[in-house]
Amino acid sequence: MKLTNPGAVPVYTVAGPSTARPLPDWLARRRKRSSKYDAENLNNFELLQEFEFEEGKSPTLLQTRASNCVRVSEDGNWIMSTGTYKPQFHSENTTFQFLSSDYTKSLHLQNDRSLEFHTPMGCHYEVRLPRFGRDLAYLRQSTEVLIPAVGLSADGSGYGEVFRLDLESGQFLRPWQIEVGEDDANSGLQGGINVGAVNVAAVAEKTHGLCAFGTSISTVEFYDPRSKGRVAVLGGHDGEVTALDYSDDGLSLALGTSTGQIRVFDLRNPRPLLKRDQGMGLPIKNLIHLKTPTEERKLLSADKRIIKIWDEQTGDLWTSVEPLVDLNHVTHVPDSGMILTANEGKHMHCFFIPNLGLAPKWCHFLDNLVHEMENETQTETYDNYKFLTKPELKSLSLDHLVGKTNLLRPYMHGYFVAAKLYDQARLIANPYIWEEERAKRIREKVEKERSSRIRGVKKVKVNQKLVDKMLQRQEKRAKVDIEAGMLGDARFGKLFEDEEFKVDETSYEFRALNPSTQVEGVHGDARIGGRDQADSESESEDEIRPTKPKDEVVMQVSSSKVQGGKIRDTAIGSRAQKQTRTAKVKTGDVVGEQQVTFVPESRRKSKPQPAPPAASGRRQDRRSASTNTFRRL
Repeated sequence: MKLTNPGAVPVYTVAGPSTARPLPDWLARRRKRSSKYDAENLNNFELLQEFEFEEGKSPTLLQTRASNCVRVSEDGNWIMSTGTYKPQFHSENTTFQFLSSDYTKSLHLQNDRSLEFHTPMGCHYEVRLPRFGRDLAYLRQSTEVLIPAVGLSADGSGYGEVFRLDLESGQFLRPWQIEVGEDDANSGLQGGINVGAVNVAAVAEKTHGLCAFGTSISTVEFYDPRSKGRVAVLGGHDGEVTALDYSDDGLSLALGTSTGQIRVFDLRNPRPLLKRDQGMGLPIKNLIHLKTPTEERKLLSADKRIIKIWDEQTGDLWTSVEPLVDLNHVTHVPDSGMILTANEGKHMHCFFIPNLGLAPKWCHFLDNLVHEMENETQTETYDNYKFLTKPELKSLSLDHLVGKTNLLRPYMHGYFVAAKLYDQARLIANPYIWEEERAKRIREKVEKERSSRIRGVKKVKVNQKLVDKMLQRQEKRAKVDIEAGMLGDARFGKLFEDEEFKVDETSYEFRALNPSTQVEGVHGDARIGGRDQADSESESEDEIRPTKPKDEVVMQVSSSKVQGGKIRDTAIGSRAQKQTRTAKVKTGDVVGEQQVTFVPESRRKSKPQPAPPAASGRRQDRRSASTNTFRRL
């Protein structure tokens, strides 16, 4: 399972060759047997086993294989495909139709003017047509088969014919006359090269049952099966009409031409609602009306090269698929996102579009696989190869292997080298490659951290220091977000833009609230209250600690000890300076004023008290439990 189109509407290739030239059958079978027990292929699956056109055993015949038509039964349980194996004497299948809800009854149109009725046992009955048929349509209400044919009617009236075969009575009915122009008069025979033809037919089975036939003269004729006559003609298109399809409601008709043009009509309006060009200039082979799970109407168009899905309302391209092989027919599995193609080659393609619908019930596991693949990281096509130029090969001493081994595959201006060989050669050329890789990762990590710090810088008109302090706090919390907090709040915008809101760091109030912040131009008493180094260390971590000059003299204030209710002052220089922390006492209502009190040691030496006399006798070491102190006297 491979992601083919990784756009907004992803497309997955479930089955089908990935190249236009698949491997020879004998080599493919050998690889399949050898990889049966390979660990990498244990999780592989085959959606439709043996759903391919195997060649015959005759080695003398050309191995030409192609599928011409593929359809899904009405009950959704069966898929049938017809095509060619190799040149044989019997005829080739052009197209077919299911006559029952399953595969048990089918009708096949051959290229030798014959109709074959098939059952599970094989061909049940065969009948011949007067002229070559181009398409098949089935009217279930009246059990009639409609076969648009090539050429003019026998009377030479300039009308083509749509043969009608009644399956209930088992006989041909009167054909419907479709105008296809005049025959080539110079050929002398009916059915010349440029003869007109009825190319395609479409029936609105689920609604009004109106039949539409596209011709080679760019017209579409509508017939009502109840009146057995022509109802209307729609013309004026560019090229032959090669594809027709009704919508589910029967009101919309899509047609494709031989020049790659697409038109969508409302049956109540002769003017097209939508005009689109397939872009390849090739005839349109199929048109299918689709619906997404959200009831969005889409239109699928397919030619020989590409499949495109359009938005029916806006006409925009929704998604596209371009296989590497030529397409012959495209069908859609009802009520799902799966598309099957009949194409040139042995294998048929199967595409899955999750946005178009869920997987069919017989392969519902595709939904889980798609969900897992969406979560995986998509890698390049050449996972096991490394692209190197010639100078790089020479630096690794691998230039002597050019043209001598399949480990070097030439491509454009260089070579694809096997990944294992590249790793070994690089290690031999530079034994210290792992150390360099480790140093490189360390540098990348450091640069990443530096870039995060650089992203946290913001310049403002005023209060730049305040902004730096806020960013510093965020950086300590390992989260730098300029748009968060005050910096990103519009209510505080004037704080960083208006000069009236500038913080005056030289004011007395600012120094009182930020005593440990050193302001340029302010010396001496910038440290309010005479707090020492121990006080400065207890400040908040968010404040910037000033550096103390070596020659700066700091004055300290202390008070004398209270004696007799009076304060005795002494000289400052004669006091013993003791760096002890004292309690802060707030006085008055003056902003920023503080009173600090120091209690120095007294100069008077206290007289030593005499030791009490030791007790004699046994009472000296005896402990008394009595609280009467006079017993010891």
